[in-house]
Amino acid sequence: MIVSFDLDDTLFVDPHKFDTENPLRFPYKFFYKERLRLGTIQLLSKIRKNDISLWVYTTSFRSEKYIKSLFRCYGIKIDNVINGERHQKEVQGNKLQAMPSKYPSKYRIDLHIDDDVSVYQNGIRYGFKVFLIKNEDIDWVNNIWNEIEKMKEMKK
Repeated sequence: MIVSFDLDDTLFVDPHKFDTENPLRFPYKFFYKERLRLGTIQLLSKIRKNDISLWVYTTSFRSEKYIKSLFRCYGIKIDNVINGERHQKEVQGNKLQAMPSKYPSKYRIDLHIDDDVSVYQNGIRYGFKVFLIKNEDIDWVNNIWNEIEKMKEMKK
């Protein structure tokens, strides 16, 4: 099973609006300024411990190396990264018709987690599964894990 996460406003959040994980220690906090939503480390660690492949799918142009290194500082291994550049090349390519901003089914991603309702709507339209995380969802970790469990059961 493959689960992917968006970054901005999904895992990377504004610490003035959300509770966040502790910042990285010196010197890493100067290289990686993004703050993780509280519960991210717990959830991603649980996903890894259950042998689920963990990906990042973002429209940002942060490099794969940067993203993997940032999460490695928190003890989390990211298996694969699709950033804006890779998506543009592999999904949009030379197509004249605009493709959706994310297209998880191209990469056989079973579940994508995102905060953007347009990604959720594209999931319905293009046939990929999106869990829409809402800002006010204080139980987001358990809600996502429950969705993963449901999907695991369906795959059996």
